[in-house]
Amino acid sequence: MPCRPAALPIALAVLLLPVPRASATTEVTRQEATAYARKGQAVLYRESHWRYRQDGAARRLVLYRCADGRAFARKTVVERPTAQAPDFAFEDARDGYREGVRSTAGGRVVYVQEAAGGRAKERTVTAPTGAVIDAGFDASVRLHWDALNAGRPVTQPFLLPSRFDFVPVRLDPGPEVRWNGVAARRLSMKLDRWYGFVAPTMQLTYAETDQRLLEFAGIATIRDAKGRHQDVRIVFPQPAAPAEARALQQALATPLVRQCQA
Repeated sequence: MPCRPAALPIALAVLLLPVPRASATTEVTRQEATAYARKGQAVLYRESHWRYRQDGAARRLVLYRCADGRAFARKTVVERPTAQAPDFAFEDARDGYREGVRSTAGGRVVYVQEAAGGRAKERTVTAPTGAVIDAGFDASVRLHWDALNAGRPVTQPFLLPSRFDFVPVRLDPGPEVRWNGVAARRLSMKLDRWYGFVAPTMQLTYAETDQRLLEFAGIATIRDAKGRHQDVRIVFPQPAAPAEARALQQALATPLVRQCQA
């Protein structure tokens, strides 16, 4: 959910991330998702989520794919120091946008590069208590599930890399629903400030039994080819399933395309 590609696609040399050794990688799972236009069934892009452990740390890889399956962006996540405030690195080959967070002895370093060839901006930030970073939002929902299920809202500081700052985000519990036959809980997420009414509200649907994300509806962080945010509905139809380490290695080394077909 929280990485922001920018502007129009431009030429970019493909960046490849280091490939982990199979011997150091365990417990590999894969889950697929599809992003539809919120109104209708048009497929905007696809997501492949990989979870695994490497060198003692829980990790995640997300490949963002064109509708035809070719990957155009990649995100890697390492759960340190906590699952809800991980390090992460994101890149979009269409325009060269990059952002991420890395842990250092001096604190958490946030970096943003707006376009290929541009200079990355960096800033060291202090994460407040209960801070949430990028994909750590999913872990945060599970951490506070009992409160949400009991009808109590939860507010936490969420990192906006483009602003090098944390902003309060409020999760409000919604009704119990049936999602494709699965017992689920619907949540709403919004900026928790007095001017929050001007920010769009996002809806999330989580399974009751294992608290896995089933659907996200709202303004996407992945932009379209013209640099515009998209109103999407991202669906995770099936839970994660076991996968081979070799397939993960291939996903980590997948070249990113510079443009999706219209």
